Amino acid sequence: MNSAVQEKKPRLTTSAMIASIASEGQRVRAAPFGKALVDYAANRPDIVGMTADLAKYTDLHLFAQAYPERFYQMGMAEQLLMGAAGGMAKEGLVPFATTYAVFGTRRAYDFVHQVIAEENLNVKICCALPGLTSGYGPSHQATDDLAMMRGIPGLTIVDPCDALDIEQAVPQIGEHKGPVYMRLLRGQVPLVLDEIEGYRFELGKAKLLREGAEVLIISSGIMTMRALEVAQDLADDKIGVAVMHCPTIKPLDETAIIEAVRYKHRLIVVAENHSVIGGLGESVASALLRHRVQPAGFHLAGLPDAFLDAGALPTLHERYGISRKALRSRIRDWLN
Repeated sequence: MNSAVQEKKPRLTTSAMIASIASEGQRVRAAPFGKALVDYAANRPDIVGMTADLAKYTDLHLFAQAYPERFYQMGMAEQLLMGAAGGMAKEGLVPFATTYAVFGTRRAYDFVHQVIAEENLNVKICCALPGLTSGYGPSHQATDDLAMMRGIPGLTIVDPCDALDIEQAVPQIGEHKGPVYMRLLRGQVPLVLDEIEGYRFELGKAKLLREGAEVLIISSGIMTMRALEVAQDLADDKIGVAVMHCPTIKPLDETAIIEAVRYKHRLIVVAENHSVIGGLGESVASALLRHRVQPAGFHLAGLPDAFLDAGALPTLHERYGISRKALRSRIRDWLN
């Protein structure tokens, strides 16, 4: 083919493919995980920080700067990271181990299961780029991490919404006895829950953030931000949308969910930054069925059961139905 007529494909920059999840003009707070861990560890000499060559990209570099004698760089060896974290926990330390979610789950799964969870060791696994928060394609998109980790007995799973959630979750998962997997938002993290009067993260608890008569969105992680935005959008059209935030995926706060659904004739939408297979949506559906609670309607607003494309994050969020616009459109369709 003549080079003069070859079509050139646009090059995607790193900033486009791993971008901030904040909306334009949204308030953000820098490195909430790293700063919260530094503060928490000040009075806890048993806290150690560990990573697999990703300190800068999980905000653990702040811990390394504050406590270099308690920081362990394990290199690009996630199985070794989890095995060593288990060993340190056996010696009475409390390791916070960080990497990307795809590596901490898919690559190191057997070590998390056999070394850490089977012996109920006090390891806190905090993994960045959860769900569709990277545009690098399936190799870096952890759209199945919750499905994998929910199956591990005794493992607590946390999916924070924003900077406030993370800051408050760090000391609570640190105090929790047993292994924890937390999806980690890093860098410039949005701040939204401070606008909810009285909100406070509580491990194991779901929180009703706003009421509404027609729709109840049950969500976790970044989808709670989207849910609050959509609820405000639809309120302008006189459609009442309630939002329940479930930052703890396991154990799920079934009591709060059942109370929010039973005897209220409204559409239930579970919104999650994860495949519709094996995540929050199926967990909520199971709870409703087991408690014999039937909502007016039930829909999952999650990622498809497919390998997703590479590309710029805003484009991917719209394409796969988890952007503000896409979620609003889906709810309108389901109401009609």
